[in-house]
Amino acid sequence: MAKSVCQDKVYESLFRTHAEPLINYIYYKSGNYAKSEDIMQDTFAKLWQECAKVAVDKAKSFLYTVATNTFLNHVKHEKVVLKFEKKGHSQLSQESPQYLLEEAEFKEKLEKAIAALPEDQRIVFLMNRIDKLKYREIAEKLDLSVKAIEKRMQKALLQLRKVSQKL
Repeated sequence: MAKSVCQDKVYESLFRTHAEPLINYIYYKSGNYAKSEDIMQDTFAKLWQECAKVAVDKAKSFLYTVATNTFLNHVKHEKVVLKFEKKGHSQLSQESPQYLLEEAEFKEKLEKAIAALPEDQRIVFLMNRIDKLKYREIAEKLDLSVKAIEKRMQKALLQLRKVSQKL
């Protein structure tokens, strides 16, 4: 009998193999770990819904395509939400208690600052700080020189420092 994505063992194997790398892939793009986990779950749910149509050897490609499209849809939605929120916040006073800095707000600002980094800098930063990879390992994975990785990391840290000084 041929393997099918609809078989529990095959699906579980795909999940064990691709869930964490998929989270990291989206996290590098978004800078938001919780959102990355949600997108990964949505992606695997879609794989289960479409399991009869997806060949086992095409499952990885399917997962990354669905994850990327889901991420882009989230970005579009966030733009609409931010536009709406911006209109609402412009009517609030700057002295409002809503503007007091709390730990949750700081974390949110940090995630936004990481998300605002150019993609090449964000990827290097997260691979180093989250995956704990050394510059040499990052260079090998991205097929770049160690000097290029050092430069990207330096730029990322400078950008994050600028943002933190504004807080």
